[in-house]
Amino acid sequence: MIEVRWHGRGGQGGFTVSRLLGMSAALFENKYAMAFPSFGPERRGAPVLAFTRIDNNKITDRSEVKECDYVVVMDETLINEKIIDGLKNDGTILINTKNPQKYSDILKSCKVVSIDATSIALDILKRPITNTAMFGALVAVSNVVSLDSALKSIETEMKPSLVQKNIELVKKSYEIIRGGCNE
Repeated sequence: MIEVRWHGRGGQGGFTVSRLLGMSAALFENKYAMAFPSFGPERRGAPVLAFTRIDNNKITDRSEVKECDYVVVMDETLINEKIIDGLKNDGTILINTKNPQKYSDILKSCKVVSIDATSIALDILKRPITNTAMFGALVAVSNVVSLDSALKSIETEMKPSLVQKNIELVKKSYEIIRGGCNE
């Protein structure tokens, strides 16, 4: 089973991207998936967790993800010593940041991949909503679903007015990561 923990803030689309990943696996790759959020105070800007489980077999565990293969951090202000708690030994943390070196002390024990998703989102969406940029980066790093399946999930789930720009965002971040990991 592949388990992903998404860290973001209310309004950044953390639960949406968790669902998009699950939809990619379940609808377009014939796998089982489960996506669910964990909220504290439900307000814009508050820390939010979301989780995605993907497996070839039926998923019966509905509990919060305790150990994960990937930690995706959509807002670098959420990085602290506990961010890697539960990350498996061979796991990867994917961070939205321009400067991953500033977290080297905290993250020295794990594989780190970084991308400046905020700048990419501002360029394409004209808004700092990083969820689909981080989705494309995760697909590039993990191969947990194909790029094609990721794009189909956006076409299926998002409003028609949002589809093209979000597809462009996923492709751009995917290409950046595949073109040379920023490790």
